[in-house]
Amino acid sequence: MDPVRNPYAPGAGQRPPELAGRDTELGAFDVVLERIAHGRPERSLVLTGLRGVGKTVLLNHLRSAAIARGWGTGKIEARPDQSLRRPVASALHMALRELGPRHGNAEAVADVLGVVKAFAQYQPADAKLRDRWQPGIDAPAATGRADTGDMEIDLVELLSDAAGVAADTGKGIALFIDEMQDVQPDDVSAICAACHELSQQGAPLIVVGAGLPHLPAVLSASKSYSERLFRYLRIDRLDRAAADRALVGPAEREDVEYTTEALDALYAAADGYPYFVQAYGKVTWDLAATSPITADDVAVAAPAAEAELAVGFFGSRYDRATPAEREYMHAMADLGGPTGSAVSTSDVAVSLGRKPASLSPARDSLIKKGLVYSAERGQIAFTVPHFGRYLLRQPD
Repeated sequence: MDPVRNPYAPGAGQRPPELAGRDTELGAFDVVLERIAHGRPERSLVLTGLRGVGKTVLLNHLRSAAIARGWGTGKIEARPDQSLRRPVASALHMALRELGPRHGNAEAVADVLGVVKAFAQYQPADAKLRDRWQPGIDAPAATGRADTGDMEIDLVELLSDAAGVAADTGKGIALFIDEMQDVQPDDVSAICAACHELSQQGAPLIVVGAGLPHLPAVLSASKSYSERLFRYLRIDRLDRAAADRALVGPAEREDVEYTTEALDALYAAADGYPYFVQAYGKVTWDLAATSPITADDVAVAAPAAEAELAVGFFGSRYDRATPAEREYMHAMADLGGPTGSAVSTSDVAVSLGRKPASLSPARDSLIKKGLVYSAERGQIAFTVPHFGRYLLRQPD
C-alpha cells in the first residue's frame, strides 16, 4: 500500500485520524462547559490511565472544544523538578490574551495581567539572579496580590482574578495540566485549594488534569476533600467496536478495507490500547500489498511493529532505569506475567531474596520516573501496558 497515504499516527500525543471510544468523556466535558455557561457550579476534571491510552490526545481535544466555545485556555506539562509558578503564569497569560479582545475594559484586563506577572516573578530572597524570570507581559507587576510566596494563597488569588475576567466576557477559562501526577506536593495542595475556592464562588474557571492511575491518591494525600473536588474519568483500553472503528474509518476514507480476520488479529495484537492500535495499523498498512488487508498481512507486519515498539515505546523507558531498578522490574514481570498484573511488593522482595526495606529506593525511583505506580497499598504495577511481556523477552 502507498505509505504516503497511510492514515495512522502512532506518536506521543498525536491525534489519531479517528478518535474512537471516547464519546462518554467528550459528552461529560460538554456538560461541564454548558453548565458553566449557564452559571451553574461544576467540578474540575481529572483523566487517569496507563501510558498509551490517549490521555494527552483527549486532553488536547477537550481544549479544542473549549476554544470552539470562545473560552480562554492554557496548557502545561508538569515536571517533578519544576514549580508550577512559571508554567501556570504562561498558561493563564495565554488564556487572558484570548479573552482580552472580548472584554470591554482593557484596563481591568491589564490589572489582572499585572497579577499574573507578580505571581510569575516571585522568587525567594536567596534566589540567584540567573533564576529570575521576566514574563512577556507589558503591564506592571501588581503589588499585594498573588505575591506572598505562599503558593496556596497566591494561586487562589491568581485564579480568582482570572476567573473574574472570564465572567465579565460571559465565557470561562480552562487550565489543562498534563502529567499531573508529577506536580510537586505543595503545588498539588495549592491546586486543590484553588479549585475548592473557585467551586464555592461558582467562578467560570476549571482545571482539567491528566495523569497516571495513582493521580487520585496523589490528590487525596494533599487534601482529604479532593475526592469530592474533582470528577474522575478513567481512560482505558478501547473495546472491540471502538478499536475496529479506529482502524476501519481512516482506511475507508482511502478506499481500503480490512477482512474480519485481519481485524481479529489486530485487536489481539494491540489489546485495545489506542497507541498500539495505531502502531500495528501503520506497519500493517505499509507492508500490505493490496486491499483488503488480510490476517496474513497482519502476521507479516506484527514482528516489525513489535520491533518498533521494543525500541521506541518500551526500550526508551527501560534504558532510563538503573541496574537495580531493572532487577526490580524483572521480578515484577516474572510475578505478574505477560499481562503485567499488579504484584505485591512483599512478593517482589521474596523473589529477589531481599528485605522489603532494602528495595524501597529502587521502587521509589521507578515511581518518580513514571515506570511503575502503586496500584494500592502494598501493590505495584507498570504504568506501561504490555511492559511485563517486553521484559520477559529481555535478559535479566
